[in-house]
Amino acid sequence: MASVTNLYDEDFVLWSKEQAAALRSAAHDGSNQKLDWENLAEEIEDLGKSVRRELQSQIRRIVHLFKLQYSPAREPRCGWAESIVDARAEIEDLLEESPSLRTGLARDLDRQTQRGIDLAMSNLGRYQEIDSATMAALRATSYTENQILGDWFPAE
Repeated sequence: MASVTNLYDEDFVLWSKEQAAALRSAAHDGSNQKLDWENLAEEIEDLGKSVRRELQSQIRRIVHLFKLQYSPAREPRCGWAESIVDARAEIEDLLEESPSLRTGLARDLDRQTQRGIDLAMSNLGRYQEIDSATMAALRATSYTENQILGDWFPAE
């Protein structure tokens, strides 16, 4: 039991997957406990999924990297940079709390980077800050994991 408790403290996402599997196994084996086994397992599993959604949301905040790189606007730049620093800290916390999130991190980074490009184009277009050349450059932009999660910023 101590190892389950340790896992809860060390990697909540992995703990939630294992606990959901254990509940389903207990239901399958015919436990005499009067519990809604499948829905209980699903809810616990969903707790872990919500942590992944939180990670993806923080990655998507990196949309501000695209804005820093492509927007000609001067005023909101400090706010964008602060948002990036905050998102990176949140991502670091989530990965420390649930190391198993690293398993799908490359996929999450790729997917959310593409969404970030779409958001940046929409936002820049809303303020008439984008032309066809910038749009093409933005679509062709890719950042490495280290650029997204490290301390890199686009050149001013």
